[in-house]
Amino acid sequence: MKHKPKVSERIFDGLNYVFLAMFSIVCIGPFIYVVIASFSSSNSVIPSGFTFDAYKYIFSTATFVRSLGVSTYITLLGTFLSILVTTLMAYALSFKGLPGRKWLMLAVIFTMLFNGGMIPTYIVVRSLGLIDTYWALMLPNLIMAFYLIIMRGFFQNIPGEIIESAKIDGANDLSILIRIVLPLSMPVIAAISLFYAVGIWNQYFGAVMYMNSPEKWPVQVVLRQVVILASGNIGTESAMDADSSFIGQSLKMAVVVVSIVPILLVYPFIQKHFAKGMLLGSIKG
Repeated sequence: MKHKPKVSERIFDGLNYVFLAMFSIVCIGPFIYVVIASFSSSNSVIPSGFTFDAYKYIFSTATFVRSLGVSTYITLLGTFLSILVTTLMAYALSFKGLPGRKWLMLAVIFTMLFNGGMIPTYIVVRSLGLIDTYWALMLPNLIMAFYLIIMRGFFQNIPGEIIESAKIDGANDLSILIRIVLPLSMPVIAAISLFYAVGIWNQYFGAVMYMNSPEKWPVQVVLRQVVILASGNIGTESAMDADSSFIGQSLKMAVVVVSIVPILLVYPFIQKHFAKGMLLGSIKG
């Protein structure tokens, strides 16, 4: 017999729907405003009119297009390297019989609490000859301790019987990792890949510190320059109308849209793995 909801349950469900709807509006509303304001022809707080002038201004220079290529390159390569190294280290630390496993985990956790600071990090990067190279944007944060611990916990939750059966069949550790562990770990790998990609894509401070050549700047640095040099030093005059009132509020909003849309386009492809990966990647000692 189908359960008929009580009046109190209906009221509770209704309040939940209202609260979630309001919360969704609060979360989505600012982004919608940013998108609308980026197409505004007015420099006022309230968007009005419609124009592509702000986007024409941003895309009017080869510098910006090149910076998109730089950010795409370091994001793809950096995410791949980070996932590769994190996966290998997490898989090794998931074995309880690994010699020195406890001390290695303590060293990993230590990096979550303490770090050398900005100046020592810069000295290390300079000593390695990485200044003004793309490696300076990828290697310093190649492994994030928190993501490593999540992935290690996920590996530990894989039934040991599967690993033992593969070893009995003659498979070595690398073969087990590639053929068995990785296919089972796609949810957590997808989730952590997104985190790594967002972190690399949004790099700004590291690029300002380590990159001396403007042609090697990632998109975040160039977008900041677009706002600072909005007088026309970075764009072409043909890209601007006689009325340059869009330079200001609408330009800033367009910069925000351009900087976040590429990552938003990636998320739907890994959405089905994202929530599952975060839930399954629990910490296990």
